[in-house]
Amino acid sequence: MYELKVRAVGSSSGVLLPKEMMIELGLKQGDSVFATKAPDGSFRITPFDEGFAEQMKVAEEVASDYRDVLRALAKR
Repeated sequence: MYELKVRAVGSSSGVLLPKEMMIELGLKQGDSVFATKAPDGSFRITPFDEGFAEQMKVAEEVASDYRDVLRALAKR
């Protein structure tokens, strides 16, 4: 487990990743990562993957287009 500190970056905030974590994730400076929210409210950080990005875009579009249907199914 890594402890990450939130720091000021200009008028925003950021988190610095330790070198060991960068190596484990296969990241280098300038790379992008995904932060996806889990059902329990936690977040998962993963390296950017173009294929995954496209799948998430499609999933978001479907969820938006069928919001009422998905809400009804969730009540069952």
